[in-house]
Amino acid sequence: MTTKSVKTRIASDVIGLSLVTFATTACGTLGGAAVGAGAGAAVGAGTGYGAGKGALIGTGVGAAAGAIYDITKKR
Repeated sequence: MTTKSVKTRIASDVIGLSLVTFATTACGTLGGAAVGAGAGAAVGAGTGYGAGKGALIGTGVGAAAGAIYDITKKR
């Protein structure tokens, strides 16, 4: 196997495990990330900044907001 295929396989495994973990323990985080990605892509495309960059920023912000929501809701 080449170095690139090994890195791709490891990254796929890590991402898959992360998604399963999010789905079972932090639904607000995952939902926030999804909504943030969509909103960030729309804003990025509308402002000319780029939908991809907007989606990345929106995912991070949405995930953080969802995590905060989950923490405060469980108390």
